[in-house]
Amino acid sequence: MEEKVTATSTNRLTTSSTQTNQPTPISHITVDIEKRLLTGIGEFDRVLGGGVVSGSLVLIGGDPGIGKSTLMLQALNGIACQGKTALYVSGEESVRQLAIRGRRLEKSDQNLLVAAEIDLAAINQMVSQTKPAAVVIDSIQTMFNDTLTAAPGTISQVRESALQLMLLAKQTGTPIFLVGHVTKDGAIAGPRVLEHMVDTVLYFEGDRNHIFRVLRAVKNRFGSTNEIGVFEMRDSGLAEISNPSALFLTERPAYAPGSVVTCSMEGTRPILVEIQALVGKSNYGTPRRTVLGLDHNRVALLSAVMEKQAGFDLAGQDLFMNVAGGVKILEPSVDLGIIAAIAASFLNKAVPPDMIILGEVGLTGEIRAVSQIEARLAEAQKMGFTRCVLPKGVAKRVTQSEPALQIETAGRLDAALELIF
Repeated sequence: MEEKVTATSTNRLTTSSTQTNQPTPISHITVDIEKRLLTGIGEFDRVLGGGVVSGSLVLIGGDPGIGKSTLMLQALNGIACQGKTALYVSGEESVRQLAIRGRRLEKSDQNLLVAAEIDLAAINQMVSQTKPAAVVIDSIQTMFNDTLTAAPGTISQVRESALQLMLLAKQTGTPIFLVGHVTKDGAIAGPRVLEHMVDTVLYFEGDRNHIFRVLRAVKNRFGSTNEIGVFEMRDSGLAEISNPSALFLTERPAYAPGSVVTCSMEGTRPILVEIQALVGKSNYGTPRRTVLGLDHNRVALLSAVMEKQAGFDLAGQDLFMNVAGGVKILEPSVDLGIIAAIAASFLNKAVPPDMIILGEVGLTGEIRAVSQIEARLAEAQKMGFTRCVLPKGVAKRVTQSEPALQIETAGRLDAALELIF
């Protein structure tokens, strides 16, 4: 569908006349130590890289009902509780609805200002008058620029609105959070240029029918993209989880065939997760392969390695895999844990409950070393595990790091399965 665009600049923000467009040697630019703005939500600040950078533009996406607006309201309230003004602009809810939600969440500080507005010119005026420490736009798809004739939500409106808000953030030094809708595939709706314009892109993951939520950064100009924040949805809002490993392993069944504990590194944080597998005879011509929380192609690859290198007959078996807690694990260091879970269910044998399994598995059946093994083992020992099956390549690094753990190493898949069972 074609859209008529009026090329006017009456309401477009322009760069200040005091600024020069002449290039400057980078060594001549003075840079002060950046003091980040804290939201009071430790998990949120962690994902941002230690807090909010002034003048940054942050895009947060997620499925409907996942908790994006709740998280943003809590973050702004944390800023308001520090005595700073925070502005929440909603294009989807009235101020009365925002007030009802704020009271339900017990997030109603007097410094937290709310407004129901979609006109960018009016929002610009609000920011200049109130001079907030942070602004939330919920959502970018509802914003409207009267210099364009297109309807809100169209590609041209979303792109122009994001550009105007980016200029506003850079010129005033006010960090702005944009809440974005997502498509059926889970990507942020609108033009891809939207993700290139912003400084940080965050995704809020999890099933809205599940209590756990994971906040993940996929782009961050001011910090790592490997960090995650873990939250639990409660009646009073989102509660941060400081020890995700304990939460994910709370209801783990003991001596259950198909249940294996492994460790995944999410940024600088090791997280113990339970991988579950169920193998059963298929009643159809083509066996089913259902995978939740893991890479489907990776599981198919590992099952083929099991057939070729370890002699498991999985061709006529249905295979179902799940990561307990609703988290997604894409790290190859959990390969051996995946294989152990499948083998345990196939053989109907339980993996010892005090054992943790780590290792990347190659196509020829070799077990490769994993990174940050010391941090993983420290987390395993803290959670009460006493035995570890690891790749032979990390033996020298772990012999003295965790003396309380019984370390067993293997260089091949068949040797590792003998140690486990």
